[in-house]
Amino acid sequence: MAAKSQICSIWLGSETGILKGVSLTKKQAFNFCEMSCLSRDQEVCVMAWGDPHESEVLVGSVNGTVKTFSTDKGIFTASRECGDPSQGRFTGLAVTDSSMITCVESGLLKVWKEGSTETVEVNVGNGVCRMQQNQSQRHHVATGGKENPLKVWDLERPDKPIFTAKNVAHDWLDMRVPVWVRDIGFIPDSDKIVTCTGHHQVRVYDPSTPQRRPVLEAQFGEYPLTALSLPASQGTVVVGNTHGELAILDLRKGLVCGCLKGLAGAVRGLQCHPSLPLVASCGLDRFLRVHSLEDRSLQHKVYLKSRLNCVLLSSRELESSNADVSGDVEEVKAEEDEVWDTMETVTEKAKKRAAQKDEATVTGVDGNKEKKASKKKKVM
Repeated sequence: MAAKSQICSIWLGSETGILKGVSLTKKQAFNFCEMSCLSRDQEVCVMAWGDPHESEVLVGSVNGTVKTFSTDKGIFTASRECGDPSQGRFTGLAVTDSSMITCVESGLLKVWKEGSTETVEVNVGNGVCRMQQNQSQRHHVATGGKENPLKVWDLERPDKPIFTAKNVAHDWLDMRVPVWVRDIGFIPDSDKIVTCTGHHQVRVYDPSTPQRRPVLEAQFGEYPLTALSLPASQGTVVVGNTHGELAILDLRKGLVCGCLKGLAGAVRGLQCHPSLPLVASCGLDRFLRVHSLEDRSLQHKVYLKSRLNCVLLSSRELESSNADVSGDVEEVKAEEDEVWDTMETVTEKAKKRAAQKDEATVTGVDGNKEKKASKKKKVM
């Protein structure tokens, strides 16, 4: 298994609790789990890298356990109980130099210090949909959810948030606009934060200014947005919604730059490559797709047999960059798909229809001849 895990550059978590690794060069996908003890409570909710060298993958499950998977050895090396299933599933998972950070739907954020049983607990509010870490300041995290506005926390001083967003003004009917933060992203080399909502809005906040309301707001589509990711080239954001629509939005003007096509189900996982113009997405249609952000073309398409919840990209150069540039779409197919592909197409119906038409013309001609013959007999 070590040889298989070392060639994988994309990792995905599924509803069935399977950790999947994909190698784009080999055009192969591998399952890393014990098939004999799979259950629904092992569904993968969140994933994160366990160290800067990306030799460990942290996998958070619905049952509250966080397992450590070694990409060098190809096995799970540790497991830790980090949550209570009654408090909801994990909404975020992150690591700092000496601790691990978890957050659940009930709003309980915990900091697990390495080598210690003591934890720091922070109540960030009910209905949390997402907890995201600031990669430039790793002790800063942002939280948000349903009727739970965007908040930024300093885990070194977790008594109160260092920033709390204010809801936008009432709409044109003078009614309150509901709050539903679905995903969060920290814009690199900036203090700004971008969020997407369940009411198809993309908002940009700037905690460095006195203004607590968004400095920019844009809308995409008509359906709830579920995930976002920031590309390596600044100034844009990629968002996905519940109807399988992916779009690139300009964060300066609030306009849609273009759409990424090919998806057929709700987007659950979305991540841009840290250095390459690529974005990986996964969701309910069981496919992993890798799109190019330059020409918005589909570079890779991999069928993984299970509904997928999250995706994690390696920061090293993906093997797809060495593949052929024509953008061939490869697919890891299930046995059922192979059976359908090997079946021959049936063309008997077309032949039958042609034969029926010929018979109809022949009987018509014979009928005319019979009529003419009967008329001649009457005259005589």
